[in-house]
Amino acid sequence: MSDRKINEECAVFGVSLKNDEAAGVIYNGLLALQHRGQEGCGIAVINDNQIHCLKDVGLVSEVFSSERLDMMPRGNVAVGHTRYSTTGNNNKDNVGPFVTDYLTGRIATAHNGNITNAIDIRNELKDCGLMFGATSDSEVVSSLIAYCITKEKDTMAGIISASLRLRGAFSLIIASGLNKLIAVRDANGFRPLCIGRNEFGFAASSESCALHACGFNFLRDIKPGEFVMIEDGEITKEGVWLSEKRNSGGLCIFEYVYFARSDSVIDGLSVYEARVKMGSALAKEYPTDADVVCGVPDSGLDAASGYSLESKIPLVSGFVKNRYIGRSFIYPTQTQRNSAVNMKLTPLKSAVEGKRIVLVDDSIVRGTTSARIVKSLKDAGAKEVHMRISAPPFRHPCHYGTDIDSEENLIANKMSIEDIRRLIGADSLGFISIEGLTGACAKCERSFCTACFTGNDTTFKANKMIFENNVK
Repeated sequence: MSDRKINEECAVFGVSLKNDEAAGVIYNGLLALQHRGQEGCGIAVINDNQIHCLKDVGLVSEVFSSERLDMMPRGNVAVGHTRYSTTGNNNKDNVGPFVTDYLTGRIATAHNGNITNAIDIRNELKDCGLMFGATSDSEVVSSLIAYCITKEKDTMAGIISASLRLRGAFSLIIASGLNKLIAVRDANGFRPLCIGRNEFGFAASSESCALHACGFNFLRDIKPGEFVMIEDGEITKEGVWLSEKRNSGGLCIFEYVYFARSDSVIDGLSVYEARVKMGSALAKEYPTDADVVCGVPDSGLDAASGYSLESKIPLVSGFVKNRYIGRSFIYPTQTQRNSAVNMKLTPLKSAVEGKRIVLVDDSIVRGTTSARIVKSLKDAGAKEVHMRISAPPFRHPCHYGTDIDSEENLIANKMSIEDIRRLIGADSLGFISIEGLTGACAKCERSFCTACFTGNDTTFKANKMIFENNVK
């Protein structure tokens, strides 16, 4: 596992409008959701009952230049996708949306999540004569939906039938060649999905921040197990069809820690408010004598604010972030690659020199990045650096689309907290407790999945058992 942030698979965005500007709206929505996936993106537009799809590897602004965006046909229904890969290689074939033909039509499917029984479904569909051109589980989802629509002879019935077969995490937005837009959230609601409205129609999005960016008023979160169908800019069907709680899963709590943008609201809870409360919990659980508090940009900033408010220790900007060094920046030597963090984050010497610092970040993956950040502060003259982390230690892999390494490679399973502290060079180290984290998110209207921290992965075990029993 490379030394980088924990990542999560994809963002989805779809619109059904009364005008024909769907492609441009999707583009803006994907820009607002770029933080959820930077490996590839795509847009599929419905035009005269045909689906036109353009996708490639790269950032949204790289894939869709103004010239390429102008090539997209006009249409009032479209879906978009940004990808971070957890299954399948990073190539164009694995980027969404996936367009699938069936006997009476076509669909374009954008998927956020991870399907735990995708291999079994793929093999079953292959036995039925279906062909696959990618290695992503999202292609399996789209193919299964198309297959079930053909069997049921009805779009909504086919999507429900397919969803009942899927195990794991799936927030889906599906565009039908018949100008229908359908949004679906799995029965456990592992990944967020919401809808908004403006004078031109409706949008469905992974996060509310993209709705606001595109001029839609947030309407509500889509409920776990719910399907919403939109036609001609109006909701025509909505309801919970996957209502049976087969297990004890819930919303991935790391949405609030890191994945989601601060200005989003998920299942009734402001992401910003949750992060501030995480910082407050850290200050209560791990107080220390210090002169200033600073956060690691960008994900540690809100929790740092909460730590400062609770501890009454002044908050300062500890770093200057170079926002123009992107993923394509070339590091010619290994030494430069190893010190790349210093090129992106430069300590603000006038704010940290001679100070005892509380440094707040969202997670520690392998420790090397944290070590470089701590060293850079001390090189800038910091007297002490006390590190506080707004997530508990990762101890278990995730089966639902979060890119967490195997247990033997996770630092918390190889070292004690004290050993990690020595490795990163901090004067003290504190991870928020699971009780502190869930307490900070108490206003959420949902239960949480915390299996990556606690190992309480009853959902995966239950899904696996259901599939095995069905096969028998």
